[in-house]
Amino acid sequence: MATINATKSLSIIIPTINEAQTLPLLLADLNLLSCDFEIIVADGGSSDLTRLIAKLNGVKFIRTQKQNRGLQIHSGAIESAGEWLFFLHSDSRLNKRWHEKVKNLIKDPINKKYAWFFDYKISKKGLQWLALEMAVFIRSRFLHRPYGDQGLLMSRELYFRTGGYKPMPIMEDLDLILRIQKMTKIFSLKISIETSARKYLNKNIIKVAAKNAFLKNEWRKGLDIYDIAKKYYSKDLQ
Repeated sequence: MATINATKSLSIIIPTINEAQTLPLLLADLNLLSCDFEIIVADGGSSDLTRLIAKLNGVKFIRTQKQNRGLQIHSGAIESAGEWLFFLHSDSRLNKRWHEKVKNLIKDPINKKYAWFFDYKISKKGLQWLALEMAVFIRSRFLHRPYGDQGLLMSRELYFRTGGYKPMPIMEDLDLILRIQKMTKIFSLKISIETSARKYLNKNIIKVAAKNAFLKNEWRKGLDIYDIAKKYYSKDLQ
């Protein structure tokens, strides 16, 4: 486990790659928190103003040697000083009551036994988006398998006991969740987090879901994770 030099109640770790448009909004949400916390932006080599925005907001900025979300997040965890770790995607927006919920949860030592996630809400309105939200609700609430865009809150001790995020360019969230499930329970905070719909824009949601299911199956069968990442970003599977 990493050495803690100046303990904080909470470390918020955000992986980024060219997130100058989304990061300021998220940082505004995070600054509502009143407990002793720190924010770490773990960057994979942004070429836009992401670094400057982090610095102007007094946020700790670290840069990994390559763009790899699992590596970025884990590097942020190693550099962190929090008793609790909150992993969060940069295109997320937080509910107005999020800080009260999190602050009350981390006060109770019993909650360190478990991992916690937010309910999924997408930044679009309409039946297809509602159907997507319901599908995620069923997966996360009943199968207890939230993904990274739902945020993940857990104690520092539990994070490092699970082995933390692996240096994976994709599936890093599911990989960690499966290991957490072998050790403890994962609960919803019963408050929503809004994620950007940008990855679905100009795409068929059903086709995207089918593609993701196919790639998860390929991963479970042992296909190289970098080959899976190439397929994920390939237009041939869009």
